[in-house]
Amino acid sequence: MARLMEAKRDESFDAAFAVLFPRAFRLSYRLLGDRAAAEDAAAEAMARAFADWKRVSELPYREAWVLRVAANLSLDQIRRRKLLAVVPPVTSEDEDTRALRVALWAALRALPRRQREIVVLRYIAGLGENEVAQLLGLSLGTVKTHVMRGRAALRRAMKDEETVIDLQ
Repeated sequence: MARLMEAKRDESFDAAFAVLFPRAFRLSYRLLGDRAAAEDAAAEAMARAFADWKRVSELPYREAWVLRVAANLSLDQIRRRKLLAVVPPVTSEDEDTRALRVALWAALRALPRRQREIVVLRYIAGLGENEVAQLLGLSLGTVKTHVMRGRAALRRAMKDEETVIDLQ
């Protein structure tokens, strides 16, 4: 019976891994801008999920749990290596696009930590407001408030840079 339960557990994790790892990787890559570091963060998040799979698999917000762990691991790497100032490399872009990217990252760094996390998860990682709220353990209203304030601050900062950015 124990083998059957273990096989079912492994099978369930394997199925979840196929869906969760790519999302955790994309989120980590958007935060870190480094494929190897993002893969490490996503793999660690999945390893932590596997280690506690019995509990994690039962969570109604399992995907949010894994993404939160991946985000936390990525943010830890950023803090440790002080990579907030580093702009993720993009292959074919012109000087104006590079300047806009640098200005945007500088404006993001200037935001308060919670606003920066929410704006990055919402617009760079592409998560919905409900997903961000679940991921960070905040109310939807709090997320909406931080999104509104963060967007306003970014608009002001980008206006100072004489550039226009439209976050939708």
